Amino acid sequence: MKVLPIILAPDPILKKVSKPVETIDDALRQFMNNMVTTMYSASGVGLAAVQVGMLKRILVIDVDYEVDDHDHHHHDHHGCGGVHVSNTNPRFFINPEIVEISKENHSYNEGCLSFPDMRSEVIRPEIVKVKYLDENGKECVEEMDGLLATCIQHEIDHLNGITFVDHISKLKRDVILNKMKKLQKK
Repeated sequence: MKVLPIILAPDPILKKVSKPVETIDDALRQFMNNMVTTMYSASGVGLAAVQVGMLKRILVIDVDYEVDDHDHHHHDHHGCGGVHVSNTNPRFFINPEIVEISKENHSYNEGCLSFPDMRSEVIRPEIVKVKYLDENGKECVEEMDGLLATCIQHEIDHLNGITFVDHISKLKRDVILNKMKKLQKK
């Protein structure tokens, strides 16, 4: 597995709509595994393919993993990308779509790997029903709540060219985007 470079805002690719996946094969599964490694290495709980430069409707999510202490690992990190996690349960979502949302909303202080160190409260539906293909091409329909529901909505937004700052006030959005522009110049 390898760590892929994460695209940072305000890169225009993040505003593009991703295309459906038509073929699920070993190359795609390898790419998704690289996405998981990338997500873990950046301490994220979700990652959309567009965030690593591929405009395909692919997400990976793991809301339960824990980072292991690197001091206990005595190897060169070549094969692992320097990422050591436990309690992993990576989830793979191909061509995901929200088919039902709850009337109840909740607020979560969201961050994003494409906006490092930036956070803001975002209000989203509390429960969502999602239809998707898993890594083997099996169609699944699943009801999600809690952090998983927030995360899947955040990542599906990425596939539609929407970032979490599009859900907040113009003032807060401008502050975050200006910080990102300054970060890019450094």
